[in-house]
Amino acid sequence: MRLYRDTVRVPADARGAIAAIGNFDGLHRGHQAVIGEAMRLARAKGCPSAVVTFEPHPRRFFKPDLPPFLLAGARMKIGLLRTAGIDLCFALRFGRPLAGMTAEAFVADVLVRDLGLAGVVAGYDFVFGKGRAGSPETLVAEMARAGRVAKIVAPALDAAAAGRAGAEGDPEAFVYSSTGVRDALKAGDPRAAARILGRPFAIDGRVRRGDARGRTIGFPTANIALDGYLPPAFGVYAVRVDGAAEGRTVAGVANLGVRPTVGGDPAPRLEVHLFDFDGDLYGRRLVVSLVEFLRPERKFESLDALKAQIATDAAAARATLDRSA
Repeated sequence: MRLYRDTVRVPADARGAIAAIGNFDGLHRGHQAVIGEAMRLARAKGCPSAVVTFEPHPRRFFKPDLPPFLLAGARMKIGLLRTAGIDLCFALRFGRPLAGMTAEAFVADVLVRDLGLAGVVAGYDFVFGKGRAGSPETLVAEMARAGRVAKIVAPALDAAAAGRAGAEGDPEAFVYSSTGVRDALKAGDPRAAARILGRPFAIDGRVRRGDARGRTIGFPTANIALDGYLPPAFGVYAVRVDGAAEGRTVAGVANLGVRPTVGGDPAPRLEVHLFDFDGDLYGRRLVVSLVEFLRPERKFESLDALKAQIATDAAAARATLDRSA
């Protein structure tokens, strides 16, 4: 996959693509339906498949003081797109120029003139342009005006959940959405989040030096800051970790929170203890997938009490991960 961060020097062989367009935070099953349709149309036409997305997330530009809310950082999102088999990714820098552009100008000047797209695919709720004035209908009309095509994809539904709820369930309640993922994570239900995402929710980040207290009580941890990720429910999780050992995923147990037993932290962090692993992880980038919520974070009376609880948590995590292997 080729990655472009601006629209200035798009080569001729990257033009004529059919692109899915959206923020795609989390790349959940609804997003996957939009991207999959763009790939299908591109194959049928014999042209490149592409994604047009925005970094940073526009919500961060318009409301910089919002609490962290991301479900996937830029690195993870681009990696997932690469794995999906997309040919081109236009990760456009979102700032004042794009924020101030009308919907009509965005289609004419960016999608058609600069990127040279042959067509676009968007979700049913896609809005764009200054003041969020552009709707899916606007996108279809403006692309048609330029002699290009646009397709709008209907909401993707969690049919299994809707079936369990019965015929009287509200269909909107079963739409795969980023809001649904966030609600599940805040409720301490990573399995529900994984059902919407199509994979476990994961946090990627570089291992930073901590106070090494875990090593002194027999449970060394890799410390990762959340760096813009939505903080899931504070507590202990069974996890799987990629990036620690070449070619394999390592099981572990993690605490996500503010560490009240040792004085607390101003910002939440993820502390991961890897099972059956001995190596230096400082500076390495890990991807930590949350598999199961084991218990809420709480304060212990002593480090000995904390150590005993971690041993219990580790056993519970091993058993959980063995069952879900």
